[in-house]
Amino acid sequence: MKHALFVATMLSLAACSSPERFENTSRVTPASATAPATVARVAPVASGPISQACLSSSREARSRALCGCIQYAANETLTASQQNRAVTFYSDPAAAQSIRQSDRASDERFWDAYRAYEERAEAICR
Repeated sequence: MKHALFVATMLSLAACSSPERFENTSRVTPASATAPATVARVAPVASGPISQACLSSSREARSRALCGCIQYAANETLTASQQNRAVTFYSDPAAAQSIRQSDRASDERFWDAYRAYEERAEAICR
């Protein structure tokens, strides 16, 4: 009963008020309305095989945020099998070089996708 009475009172008070009370009637624009807003940039984060390999690597710059961002870029540009292939580069960097120099069509397709992944990761994770 008390709850119903409270709701009824609030509704009647709301009905009596004037909607214009929320309008800004002053002619002066506050400085905060014209100043550019500062927005913190937050890189996207994901988990997967590349982020796990990144976190397990011995690279000094590794962090959950960076490795998660790199995984996010991989999810956007690489298939699951391409991601698993790219994971090997963390433990064997020479494998990347041999694939890059290969004349096989499948290696060339992979390398094109891998380059797109690198570019995307650099764009969103730096």
